[in-house]
Amino acid sequence: MRTRPTRDDTRDKLFEAAARVFEDQGIGGASIEAIAAAAGFTRGAFYSNFASKDELIIAMLEDHVEQSIRRNLDLLAEHTDLDDFIAALKAMERSRRDPLGRAPLLHMEMILYVARAEKRRPELAKRLRARRKLVADILQGAQLGGPNRIQDPSWAAAVVLALEDGFRLHRLIDPDTTPADNFWRAIGDLRRAMGLVSG
Repeated sequence: MRTRPTRDDTRDKLFEAAARVFEDQGIGGASIEAIAAAAGFTRGAFYSNFASKDELIIAMLEDHVEQSIRRNLDLLAEHTDLDDFIAALKAMERSRRDPLGRAPLLHMEMILYVARAEKRRPELAKRLRARRKLVADILQGAQLGGPNRIQDPSWAAAVVLALEDGFRLHRLIDPDTTPADNFWRAIGDLRRAMGLVSG
């Protein structure tokens, strides 16, 4: 018995197809027709879900942030100790349903593409604030032990995200001098400087 795909299934297929087409043709050069065809849909099916390519991109970025928040909250529920949480985060595999989690260069390109349109920047700001709140909640909720708790989790979250984004960009530009573990090394150094870990 054949069943029609759900709206979520259609969106997921369009996200995956768009990621492939964007990587092959570039975001600016990719057409709605090419994205729909790569997903196995008609142009009409695309427009029944998204009004434009820009709206698709915003939805992909939103989906990426939502999946990231969900994964991190699930881990935090299992690991209240910050060291345990960080170890679990390092070991966590990227979700197969998150194309931007698997393609950091495309993720960065999409952010810059949206940021070029001033009217779209509030959409990005909303996602950035959600990421900051997640990290701040993790820092505030994790049991750091002793009197040396983070005084301003929101500021610490902004620093953590700036480090993550910066090292991601540096690794894409110059992977030979930017090892994959640089972000985690920087987090370890930061925690030691703040007296949050021993050694």
